[in-house]
Amino acid sequence: MVLTVRDVWLKLEQVDLALEQALVGSQNIEIPELPGRDICFLPINKLPKKIKISTQEGQQKLLHDLANIELQAMELGLRTLIEFPWAPLDFREQLVKIVKEEAKHLKMCLQGIESLGGYGGKWPIHMGLWAATHKKDSLLERIFIVHRYLEGSGLDAGDTILRKLSGFESPVVKEIVKIIVDEEVGHVDFGSHWYKQVCAKFKVNEDLFFNQMVKKLMAKHPRRDKLSEELRLDAGFTKSELKVLQEYRTK
Repeated sequence: MVLTVRDVWLKLEQVDLALEQALVGSQNIEIPELPGRDICFLPINKLPKKIKISTQEGQQKLLHDLANIELQAMELGLRTLIEFPWAPLDFREQLVKIVKEEAKHLKMCLQGIESLGGYGGKWPIHMGLWAATHKKDSLLERIFIVHRYLEGSGLDAGDTILRKLSGFESPVVKEIVKIIVDEEVGHVDFGSHWYKQVCAKFKVNEDLFFNQMVKKLMAKHPRRDKLSEELRLDAGFTKSELKVLQEYRTK
């Protein structure tokens, strides 16, 4: 099963079939405590320091870090499909499309690393995105954690990276990061749409739940990149939600 496969290229080969099986609600698919990896992973605070992206090695590492994030995003989407077979069909079909885009982003990053003379596994990685989710999550919690908090934070980080890259000759990296950021807006907007839908269905106060979840997640998985208000508004965030996010970043 894709989640337990260790080789990243084999994961990419198998993901379409896994999505087909998950979409029809195949049973008896066990979710591992951690997905398979054939490279070293460490706690985020133990990872090597960033390398200046003005250098070729720094650009390799940037794509290496992004590949790790895209891989976990791909696996988290598949996990949601498996764990919530009763979710609305249009939600599940839209999520399949998103997972396929995450797989495309992952492949782009891996190929970009190789074009710069690097290779996957050159540096240790973290499993922070996967660790932010739990088998006891409700569908609403999972939507919020993955698509509004983690991927929303990815918009902030992507915007920051693009601004940093603007001063360097890095056509390969710029193109990859731009494609990822542009398509991630749609992924986050998917989360914003379904967050509202599920809140309405279960009569949950959107603003109260948003505040509670941001407080909880910022304590365990803090994010410090400058908020990309324009991208977040395009992705369905409200100005009041951005205000809450900003307040927690300054605490």
